[in-house]
Amino acid sequence: MPGLRDTPDPEWRPVERTRAYESVIHQIEEQIAAGALRVGDRLPAERDLATRLGVSRAAVREALRALEAVGVVRAGQGRDGGSVLASMSAEALTGMLRLHIGLANFPMPDVIEARVMLERWSVGLAAANATEEDIAAMRELLERMDDPEITREDFNVLDTDYHVAIAEAGGNRLVSAMTTAIRASMATAILRSFHSNPRWEDLVDDLRAGHHAILDALAARDPQGAADALERHVRFAYSSLSWSTES
Repeated sequence: MPGLRDTPDPEWRPVERTRAYESVIHQIEEQIAAGALRVGDRLPAERDLATRLGVSRAAVREALRALEAVGVVRAGQGRDGGSVLASMSAEALTGMLRLHIGLANFPMPDVIEARVMLERWSVGLAAANATEEDIAAMRELLERMDDPEITREDFNVLDTDYHVAIAEAGGNRLVSAMTTAIRASMATAILRSFHSNPRWEDLVDDLRAGHHAILDALAARDPQGAADALERHVRFAYSSLSWSTES
């Protein structure tokens, strides 16, 4: 098999005919997990891979299209023609997580507990690892959220951006992707609750105060203080929003 590195040829096995494209994906996953395939390696051309696996070219094509859609492979070019293994971007991973969280319809208390655990961790990392540029970027987001004329829609977008910025400043890409996915999956419900809350002006002032308390602890390089401030903020928001009693 032509490849971009010198590795043993993966052991491809004929697959079951039922939902063959899923079996093709599963075999590729197995080869990746075993280390036989890595980023940059080229898969066999469709015809060759179909022969090795004992499936139709249509099944291979469907599997490769599915993997390409989620960023695992990119279409091959040139004479060899085989698709190339790619590193899934953080954006692709976040998008998949967001879809699964949104479709799974997890009870809101479960989502909040998961969010608290993840964000306590990420904000603690941010207190240790955030650069001055990171702190300045967060401060700018808060200044924009402090605008007394800000709309609920703009506040919601900036609120998401602020929590994502904290996660990214922590330096752990997986924690950042998971935090971003959970917060983004909640954005529509949060905005709906903003519009239905009769005490919006009081609520937004309290949310702003929570954001500033987190940033003050981050700027002071206080991981425990930042984690405690973030948890108070998230739990306050959850208890104050109208959808907190749903699910």
